[in-house]
Amino acid sequence: MTQLYGGTGPIPRMTAPQFRALKGVRKLAALTAYDAPTAALLDSAGVDLLLVGDSIEMVVYGAADTLGASLDRMVGHARAVSGASRRALVVGDMPYLTYHTTPAEAVRNASRFVVEGGCRAVKLEGGAQRLVMIEAILNAEIPVMGHIGLTPQSIHALGGFKVQGRSRTEAERLLDDAQRLAEAGVFALVLECVPADLAAQITESVPVPTIGIGAGPYCDGQILVLHDLVGLTAPGARIPKFVKRYADVGSIIAEAAREYVKDVTEGAFPASEDGDRAVRKPAGEVVPFAAHHG
Repeated sequence: MTQLYGGTGPIPRMTAPQFRALKGVRKLAALTAYDAPTAALLDSAGVDLLLVGDSIEMVVYGAADTLGASLDRMVGHARAVSGASRRALVVGDMPYLTYHTTPAEAVRNASRFVVEGGCRAVKLEGGAQRLVMIEAILNAEIPVMGHIGLTPQSIHALGGFKVQGRSRTEAERLLDDAQRLAEAGVFALVLECVPADLAAQITESVPVPTIGIGAGPYCDGQILVLHDLVGLTAPGARIPKFVKRYADVGSIIAEAAREYVKDVTEGAFPASEDGDRAVRKPAGEVVPFAAHHG
């Protein structure tokens, strides 16, 4: 147990074996997180798993896909999330081309999420073609979360962000992939954008939790991208049809910014009393501005 950011005492953090053991016990809730304040809020809300997802490339850095996420960037964000959470299992999402060449390189890259990023597991995309890499990472005693169905790092090969497993051949392949990854030792499996009946079949066929995203209600748990969940998106941004929006944070931020701009341009902020509170001591001695922000 470790005393972490924002806590009042040691709390045991979720481990990969504990997460796996919850299959059939209760539904599991997962979300993406990319920074310390957000991670602390989500952790306090009871989220079971925080994924430092390469979706950050799209929702934070404004890219059209996830392919540009670098290992250095991901490890840095993982460090922030790991340091701010107290209970949730923090999983680092391995970026494109960090596990596609040799098992040795895959292990080295995965280990950075653990050693530098503070993660307790990593996630990587792909089915049977990734088994060699998954087994190597597992042999290094790093838990692995699998990810099949729509794998965003494969969008060029897939032809875009499309539902997978609609044909009988595709469904059989995904079912086989799921079973082989579970046999290899993954502790959980993300199912992205597959038909609900196929997700149900996969869920029943593997001994590890399935975590759905656009895969219907029959998985063992669900994950969403936080920015989609709370509406923290740019105007006109593409929102997947399966997302349920629980808040409209984007509108709140925009309105607050408009009020701030109005107050500044009209001279209403800062008011004289605001200035006195901000930069003066009770006796009237002026305090340097930097003293409040250093």
